[in-house]
Amino acid sequence: MENSSISVGSHRYGLGMRWDHLFDDLAGQLEHELESEQADLQAEEERLRLGRLPLRDRLVALRGVGDAAAARIRCQLRSGEVVRLRLVTVGRDWMAGDLEGASRGEQVIIPFAAVDALLLSPQHALASLGPVVERSELAARLGVGYLLRDLCRRRATVTVRTSTGEATGTIDRVGRDHLDLAEHDRDVVRRVGEIHQVRVIPTEQVVLVVVL
Repeated sequence: MENSSISVGSHRYGLGMRWDHLFDDLAGQLEHELESEQADLQAEEERLRLGRLPLRDRLVALRGVGDAAAARIRCQLRSGEVVRLRLVTVGRDWMAGDLEGASRGEQVIIPFAAVDALLLSPQHALASLGPVVERSELAARLGVGYLLRDLCRRRATVTVRTSTGEATGTIDRVGRDHLDLAEHDRDVVRRVGEIHQVRVIPTEQVVLVVVL
């Protein structure tokens, strides 16, 4: 009858022990390969997610961060101006917030098309890649045109800035791709006798609307 063990020097090893070591090695190698495959899969899914990530989602993520400083952003506009605002609402193609440093607590509306760059700290840039939690499904569906029409209905006094300058007055009407701004002094109510002129502004030229 064959002996089921072999001798090496003064030690004897059973074949069962050798098989146990072999299967342990195979199991460890398989587990490592599975973990590496899962890590590669997660990395690829993250690359795909980031590739589809719109600017709007990054702003919503910043607003949702518990750190209040994350919602205070610097935004460089197409005009070259840099504004600081506390982000309050993010719409379909616009953002709105409180203008920091303003003496009268002014609110601003910025179309995404007017944004040249967001100026974020490294920490907040990473935070903006996080999950999105919508506060208002309605705001997510509203375009900037709706906001301009609402300001028109409320007869709010506004300052409209473009790449070449700014004008103050009341929005009289909003067309498909433009608005009419009845210009008057900041501290007077819109009346016919107070209007200097009506400025017709293409909507795509608007970089900032300040609600006074």
